[in-house]
Parts: sequence; C-alpha cells; structure tokens
Amino acid sequence: MENVILVIHLILALCLIGIVLLQRSEGGGLGMGGGGDVMTGRAAATALGKLTWIFAIGFIATSITLTVLARQEAASSSVMDGVVLDDAAPASTDAPALPSGSDLLPPSSSDAPLAPPRAD
Repeated sequence: MENVILVIHLILALCLIGIVLLQRSEGGGLGMGGGGDVMTGRAAATALGKLTWIFAIGFIATSITLTVLARQEAASSSVMDGVVLDDAAPASTDAPALPSGSDLLPPSSSDAPLAPPRAD
C-alpha cells in the first residue's frame, strides 16, 4: 500500500513540476502580474491553473498519507527491537584504564606555578 502511494506521489510531483514550467510567467509575483479583471486584479482561471491546483492538492494529500503510514509503522517497531543483548558475554578488558576524576580537573589556585620575583 505504501509503495503504491509513493509511486503516485512521485508521479504527481513530476506532473506538478511539468505543469508549473509550462505556465506563462506574468512577472510581478504574488498575483501582482497583469491580465485578468482590472477591478479585482485576479487572472482568469486557465486549464493549466486548474491542473496545477489539482496536482498540488493530490501531492499534499499523498504527503500527509505517507506521513501517517510511516508514523503508524514507526509506532509498532523500535530500533532496539533488532539489538540482541547477551548478558552472558563478559565485558572486554582490552580498553585502557581511565584516569581518576581528579586528573581531569583543571589545577586549583594552590597548584598554580609561582610568579617569578620582580627585579626592581
């Protein structure tokens, strides 16, 4: 089921890209281009415009469907399900011993080197 929706999603994406590239650029962006009714500033709906809306709605619907399906599949399994823990195996002792906690701290003020005497 998920593969069928994914194939439809990819076909819709390619169709949407093709339809958008086929449309005529009116410039101005954000609906400020010329054409259409002068009073409303809205262009007449063309066949390509309607197809763009149909493909966009289908693309969004398949995106949401794929997200829901992936979430349901993720809820039923965990990454830790594939991990096999063997409590009988001894821990490896090949690793070097770590220094004690005091070796990792910066030197205190009493450990700081003395300042050289000033020559007056």
